[in-house]
Amino acid sequence: MKDQKDPSAIHSTFVIERSYPKPPERVFSAFASAPQKRRWFFSGRSTDLEKYELDFREGGSEHAQLRFNESSPFPGVAMITDTSYLDITPNRRIVTCSTMMIGERRVSAALVTFELLPTDKGTDLICTHQGAFFEGSGGPEMREEGWRKIFENLDKELAS
Repeated sequence: MKDQKDPSAIHSTFVIERSYPKPPERVFSAFASAPQKRRWFFSGRSTDLEKYELDFREGGSEHAQLRFNESSPFPGVAMITDTSYLDITPNRRIVTCSTMMIGERRVSAALVTFELLPTDKGTDLICTHQGAFFEGSGGPEMREEGWRKIFENLDKELAS
């Protein structure tokens, strides 16, 4: 039995806000298009994407199977993310729930809301991540850092 002082999950919420000089329709399409999302969501990491499936609709799902490469602390280990789309309001909001596994171990579960707000200069994206992080996850700080890098990739995708 675990020590009662050692929590079995760390719960965390963080919010990331970004502004993009593109209309909400363009930002939304980067989430909805499998080829686009594959480019910006999975690039620039210490993993190689082995399999990717996207069924972008309410009730749809997303599955990504990656493998840590030599530049990571876990070369050769698999990472799998499974996502369900709970709510999609075109050009306005996307709500997902997901789990992540590293090797044979589930390391986190999350509810993530993406809000797209039109502005005079384009779109403000507000990402609210509510997560439960289990042993071996690296914790919420590492996940937030990962999301910040992903949104930098989205900026590059939208500029092309």
